[in-house]
Order: sequence, then structure tokens, then C-alpha cells
Amino acid sequence: MKILITGCNGQLGTEMRLQSVQHATHTYYFTDVAELDILDKAAVETFVRTNGIDLIVNCAAYTNVDKAETDEVFAKRLNAEAVANLGETGCRIIHISTDYVFAGDGCEPYREEDVISPQTAYGRTKYAGEKALMAVNPEAIIIRTAWLYSAYGNNFVKTMLRLGKERELLKVVYDQIGTPTYAGDLAAAIYTAIESPVWHPGIYHFTNEGVCSWYDFTVEIMRQAGISCRVEPILSSEYQYQTPRPHYSVLNKSKIKQTFDLTISYWTDSLTHCLKELHEL
Repeated sequence: MKILITGCNGQLGTEMRLQSVQHATHTYYFTDVAELDILDKAAVETFVRTNGIDLIVNCAAYTNVDKAETDEVFAKRLNAEAVANLGETGCRIIHISTDYVFAGDGCEPYREEDVISPQTAYGRTKYAGEKALMAVNPEAIIIRTAWLYSAYGNNFVKTMLRLGKERELLKVVYDQIGTPTYAGDLAAAIYTAIESPVWHPGIYHFTNEGVCSWYDFTVEIMRQAGISCRVEPILSSEYQYQTPRPHYSVLNKSKIKQTFDLTISYWTDSLTHCLKELHEL
């Protein structure tokens, strides 16, 4: 197949590019905004037609949760209108969405069919993207994920490593519960879906296995990296968030595991893999 990967300079796009060498039977077109502006519908159509694209993996997104609150118009353009542009090409498409489409006030892992109730501009624009894509391309695959990190770009793991080396004490919230997702594992799952003998359209959830708080996550980062910084648990109310965060955003992964026969790594094991990549172990 000829496969277009958008957002190739982000965390997930970088992992898709690195892993493509293991799937060399396909021809890849890795683009970011400099190579292809997915807000430009005509440019998208021309690129897909000229290169004979069979499948699109959309890793591009507006992901700044705080900034989206004051920039919701543009966030919606990138998270919804651009997604529709890709979907309207008629190609098979795998699109990445987020746990922020849910209210985050539950107590059981969210299933794909659970009630959607985004509480932030980011969540609203990502859900708008899901609806826009399904309207124009009902055979699409949408994968919701959460707490994404990798050895590339800016993310929680790299920030905590830096702060842990600079400070003697870090205060981290313990009442926000979810599951970290190593971008390399998500990329591998996407390649599994791409190379499945049967195309399985629909919405899926993917994170690593297990459950933790941001406090637990930080403690484990410090422990594995051998950083002596003390980590103190605090309530979300003690931290001055510009935008509310979900208190509970654990995703139920049963559907994607059963459909694609996936075995997913436990979050602490994937963290170890990432820290090795960062030469922290």
C-alpha cells in the first residue's frame, strides 16, 4: 500500500516513521504542515490523487489543552475540519482521538459506546473531529488514547525527568487517574490494524495496561531513573490548572485487544523501554 502519515514530527508520527522500516512492504509519505497543509482541502485531494494514496494515518492534532480554551476556533479547524478533509478523499483512514471526549467523572474504565461529554475546548474539538470523520467516511478507524509520551517531543515523562534533576521536591496530583501510553506501543498497534487481513472500521480505545495517578507515574519515573527528588501527593484543587483535567480517564481496551488479537504492555514496562531510549537507565 501507499500510506500517508500526517503529523510526522510529533510523538506518534515519529514512532510511526521509526517503525516503518519493520513494515517495508509499503510505501510511506511522511508529512507535517511544511509538506502538506491538511487544512487545505484542495492540497489534500491533489496529494492523495497524485501519489495514489491507499491509506491515511492522521497523527496531526491541536493538543495544547490550555491554549485551546482561547483558541477554540483554530483548534476546531485542525481537529475537525482538517480531519474531514482527509476523510473525504475516500481513502481508508486511521485517526487518533482522546480520552478528553469523556466527562472524566466516572469510576469504571470507559467503553467506546459510553456517553460522550467533553468538558474542555480540546475535548469538544476532538469529538467534533470524530463526528466529522464518521459522517464523510463511516469505514474509518478511530483510536482514542490518553497520557501519551515518548522519547521525542515534549511530554510529561521528559518534563518530570528534567524537574526531578533540578529540584529536591515535586508536588504532583494524586486524584487524577488514568493510564500512561507509550507512543511506540500505540504505533505498533496501528501497524497491526493496517496489516490486519480484514479492515475493521469503528472506534477503539488504546493505552498501556494498568492504572495509576500522575503522582504514581512520577514516583515510578524517579524510581526507575534513580533520581532522588522527593515526590509529594497533592489534590487537583491545590494545583492551579488553567483548564480542568479529567479526574478519571481510564479506557477499556477489550475491543481493540479482541479485534486485533493484541497483547498490550503494562505501563511500568513501557516506561522502562522509554527511559532506556532516553539513556536514563
